[in-house]
Amino acid sequence: MNHLLLKKQLQEFLIEDIGTGDLSADLFHDETEITASIIAKESGIFAGYEVLTLGYELIDPSIQTNLYIKDGDYIEPGMILAGIKGRRKSILTGERVLLNLLQRLSGIATVTAQAVSLANGRTRICDTRKTTPGLRMLEKYAVRCGGGYNHRFGLYDTVMFKDNHLAGFSSIQEALETAREKLGHTIKIEVETETEEQVIEAVSAGADIIMFDNCTPEEIIQRLKHVPQGIVTEASGGIELDAIDAYSRTGVQYISLGFLTHSNKALDISLNVKGAVKA
Repeated sequence: MNHLLLKKQLQEFLIEDIGTGDLSADLFHDETEITASIIAKESGIFAGYEVLTLGYELIDPSIQTNLYIKDGDYIEPGMILAGIKGRRKSILTGERVLLNLLQRLSGIATVTAQAVSLANGRTRICDTRKTTPGLRMLEKYAVRCGGGYNHRFGLYDTVMFKDNHLAGFSSIQEALETAREKLGHTIKIEVETETEEQVIEAVSAGADIIMFDNCTPEEIIQRLKHVPQGIVTEASGGIELDAIDAYSRTGVQYISLGFLTHSNKALDISLNVKGAVKA
């Protein structure tokens, strides 16, 4: 994870929430130190270790944050995930923003782990670019915490010819030739295919990755016969949890799932204040 970017993002998130000051926490005129616990309220996979530690460090460097688990660990209701010690007002000021992030990232890691389990080692589960604007780095990190893999991070690191791109060329062959001519040899090219004829053309044109878009498992099995081993294959397009088993048995190497990041359920995690620290 890019720690400089994480720090910058956390600063922005905290500034958005705190604004010119925390009206509630600022009512505490003393500097009382308290202890608090981060507690799991449902089962899942935890993600967000550095979000919690760096977040509180930005708010108040004197806060001590001790995590008892690591990213990717399985958690259960009632489990104490972290202990926090510091000024009451500082801990309460950061509570909501940091919990929001922990809950979202842990929810992504949890559903990813479910998908990985259903694939049962037959294929790799990966994410998409259907992420929350501003949270892509964190959400893709959470996918890895759940045992998944990352697809491209943005438009800048892989060429992907989708149907709307291909409409601007006379053929898949022309699209790939144009990309090879203009881009360096380190750039991978993926072609989204919807028909068997497109698969055959993409193979002939020298695609690095072929995506089977909105295809049934039976269609993928048939179309894989045209794809040599050197080309990476991916299934995508509206695949849900209950279909992963069937798709993982086709022989496709990757299954990309948009729902991992665009419609997952946050994992319930809370902060509980224990009380003042005795001198």
